[in-house]
Amino acid sequence: MSLEVKNLTKSFEGRKVLDDISFKVNNGQTLGIVGFSGSGKSTLLKIISGILEEDSGSIIYPDNSEIAMSFQYSALFDFLDIYDNIAFPLVERKEFRQKYSKEEITKIVKEKLKIVGLEGIEHLYPSELSGGMQKRVGFARAIVTNPQIILYDEPTAGLDPVTSTIIEDYIVRLKNELNASCVVVTHQLSTIKRAIDYVIMLYQGKIVFSGNVEELLSGKNDYARQFITASIQGPMNIANK
Repeated sequence: MSLEVKNLTKSFEGRKVLDDISFKVNNGQTLGIVGFSGSGKSTLLKIISGILEEDSGSIIYPDNSEIAMSFQYSALFDFLDIYDNIAFPLVERKEFRQKYSKEEITKIVKEKLKIVGLEGIEHLYPSELSGGMQKRVGFARAIVTNPQIILYDEPTAGLDPVTSTIIEDYIVRLKNELNASCVVVTHQLSTIKRAIDYVIMLYQGKIVFSGNVEELLSGKNDYARQFITASIQGPMNIANK
């Protein structure tokens, strides 16, 4: 079973942001989507998650698949404690409201916090946590429904190198725990090296590189070489960045 994107296109005000995008992500695999700002990465993630609708093309999901998204800045509710933040999907989504008892929800919340290494913080509020801890709480909330597809939008943005390593290791662990198909939008080489199996690079809405991490880092592809060396010179015009 896999997540498959076929011939996806999307335009805004006449400007084509995604142009005939196709790829597949198998269970237990993590796909990295890379590219300079404005290349269509986040738009693609939003279409897969259902936040945006494509103009044409299709997305084939595994049967009865549950999709989770971990947002760039955690998107935790400041007015709720950590327990209620994580339990929120189970309490508020109609398909889960009658499925679990209060005791079962408590058990699930504790299990997910344990997976991300944050046992015993249910009573705290997001403002009492570091940025890295908030990211991990966001992961716990994302996996509370045991999703088959996990989407990450810049999961290590704004974090120091050590905390980024912790987050990257948890991306790998969560993929293995759930045997999920994962998609990670990122621009950080450390995330690509530690957490990604396969990479596509977008430029002007098109896929200009597709391959494994070793192939990306080899720099044999002109677009990949410009990206990994952060060079101004290359096939990608960044004069207007």
